[in-house]
Amino acid sequence: MKYMKCSICLIFIILTGCAVVQIPLFPSMQPLEEKVLEGKGQAKILLLDISGIISEKKESKGLGFSKKISLVARIKEELQKAEGDSSIAGMIIKINSPGGSVTATDIIYHELMQYKKQTGVRIVACLTGTATSGGYYVASVSDEIIAHPTSVTGSIGVIAMKFNVEKLLSKIGIQEETIKSGEKKDIWSPFRPTTPEEKDIIQTIINTFHERFVKVVLAGRQPLLSKEEIEKLADGRIFTADQALEVKLIDRIGYLDDVVEEMKKSLKLKEAKVVTYDRPGSYKGTIYSGLPGASHTEINLVAINGDGLATISGVQFMYLW
Repeated sequence: MKYMKCSICLIFIILTGCAVVQIPLFPSMQPLEEKVLEGKGQAKILLLDISGIISEKKESKGLGFSKKISLVARIKEELQKAEGDSSIAGMIIKINSPGGSVTATDIIYHELMQYKKQTGVRIVACLTGTATSGGYYVASVSDEIIAHPTSVTGSIGVIAMKFNVEKLLSKIGIQEETIKSGEKKDIWSPFRPTTPEEKDIIQTIINTFHERFVKVVLAGRQPLLSKEEIEKLADGRIFTADQALEVKLIDRIGYLDDVVEEMKKSLKLKEAKVVTYDRPGSYKGTIYSGLPGASHTEINLVAINGDGLATISGVQFMYLW
């Protein structure tokens, strides 16, 4: 019998020709799938997760052999999927982020605002651990902002940083040489001090982005706060949940399950499913499940952009605390 089985296998191989089975080392990314986290009923409350640094940059997976989708791209993909589902009655944005780049933050805000205008879906932001700077910028799109009792928020402002390594390099015998087409082409170079004129140029840009931040907060917090009141709060300071409630940067203090119940009550729903979007093979068991690998986020100002070469890759304007 053993020899007969071998013979049949050999004949099959001869008849079909040589076959090579290829198993991909890194499987291709699968489309998002809906996952029910809790609840029941026809109506759905979509839970969107914004965790870690807000960036357009793809993050490395594992040893860096592959890249996972950027936060900006993932949010866009989730919103596109949500647009096709008329059962979504409300959206909760769970935010645990110190912010990120000015452009990436503004893109996510814009995409959320477009979704809100097109669908009329009620949006509530739930601030968990840290929801500062760009994190609060994104939260401003919501109809209501609720913060966990231990949340830290605020830090309304813009920052651009660099290291001046000129003296360090001279101590170890390294000299920098630059050939440029114009006097300002190497503005914000880490290899020399910034001139007063260059500081004015950077400050003008900072002021412009700061004013945009104030307008976004004003659009979200009117009529609770005036522009003058927001400008007083927009000096970069951070607030506890209690302090943020006192100055009207948030509406209430509560936990994520409180936000779910508030959403159902405001939409007059007796029951609703809390859903999220996820890739096949990943696991999210509860409403507190975050992004894969986002349970521990290290903030490295040097490595936010350019694989650790932010100091020589140009000016980085950040809504970041």
